[in-house]
Amino acid sequence: MDVQKITNKKLEGDPLTDNELEFVIKSYVDNAIDDSSMGKFLKSIHLKGMEIDEIVSLTQIMIDSGETIDFSNLGSFVADKHSTGGVGDKVSIILGPVLAALGIAVPMLAGRSLGHTGGTIDKLETIPGFKTDLSITDFKKNVERSGLCIMSQTNTICPADKKIYALRDVTGTIDSNPLICGSIMSKKIAEGIDGLVLDIKIGNGAFMRTLAEGKQLGNLLKYVGEKFNVTTNIVYSNMNQPLGRTAGMWCEINESIEALKGNGAIDLMDVVFELGSKLIIDSGLTDNPSKAIEMQRQCIDSGDAYDKFEEMVFNQGGYIGKTSELNEPLFSKKVISEKNGFIKSFDTTALGWAAVQMGCGRINKNDNLDNTAGIAFNAKVGDQVNKGDSIMQCFGSNENKLNQAYSQLKETFQIAEEKVESLAMIFRD
Repeated sequence: MDVQKITNKKLEGDPLTDNELEFVIKSYVDNAIDDSSMGKFLKSIHLKGMEIDEIVSLTQIMIDSGETIDFSNLGSFVADKHSTGGVGDKVSIILGPVLAALGIAVPMLAGRSLGHTGGTIDKLETIPGFKTDLSITDFKKNVERSGLCIMSQTNTICPADKKIYALRDVTGTIDSNPLICGSIMSKKIAEGIDGLVLDIKIGNGAFMRTLAEGKQLGNLLKYVGEKFNVTTNIVYSNMNQPLGRTAGMWCEINESIEALKGNGAIDLMDVVFELGSKLIIDSGLTDNPSKAIEMQRQCIDSGDAYDKFEEMVFNQGGYIGKTSELNEPLFSKKVISEKNGFIKSFDTTALGWAAVQMGCGRINKNDNLDNTAGIAFNAKVGDQVNKGDSIMQCFGSNENKLNQAYSQLKETFQIAEEKVESLAMIFRD
């Protein structure tokens, strides 16, 4: 077989056979073809798309490129969640311990920052000593011991996806639904899960700007998941403003700890409970959505969810102690309202990029992150503000970066004279 001929076939709009897809991907993983040839192949998919059977085949090939995990010995429901990425999205850090406290096993492979969106792994690494780079053996042991482990993607699970993903970033093919689908689902299926809930973010701070775009991807993901016998639920949540009270590094861990102690922001907990309810119902613990929410509240109120978080941190070598003494920023600045009114909107993507500018994400692959950096939000859409009120506060330990971010943050919100409705967090049919 010849990669150029297979690429040309796709450019002509013809579906590829399983053998053709496997040949191209295996050739790339084995270094038999270079980045240039593979880049052209990815661009042909980006341009012409894929039929659903091709996407299923692509997912299978990605899974078969590496190790898979088997949790059938556990005897409990095994589940995970995935978010398409947002600003202030610390849901995994709260939801994982909640589900584990309810007896659902959660083996979670999580990512680092991408573009303007923060990464769960980067945030967890602000906990002193916390290890995210684990062997599959240790990962599995932690899940078996405590029902929860969150680690970064390894070289052994879906190595084809890991190599292709890096190339997608530089070939402008990140936003291809077939490639997104193959990438997400291969990693999740390889974890050995029974159930999956996908949080597809919609709005001006998300990769999917409209609900119609989100549903197109959601339908694909659900089809592929269920083709591999993984019960797959889709939730569409609002990313027209940052989620919760903070966006950044340690500040999001601290906020997650507060949420697990019963002090979570309403908008944040709405998303946590919506996602959690889907998996609780799939696990058979209840068939009632209201009861599923109540179960989550109870395990937070009892302290069981926070205990699971501490257990996970201990298992992965981390130590928290007094949160007030950790990752204290050297500098901070308040963004002040210049008039009376109501918060009308946020430019959430611009907020995300300002956080990146401060050191909460990477512009270049090898950029160092600032664990102390972040933004705290004192007002959300619909809130009344007066002239002189602090809308948000930015903080970090690099004064130059903070000043640059501050000048961007002043332009990221609008104030209206008339009352504005607050945002519903979940898009429902």
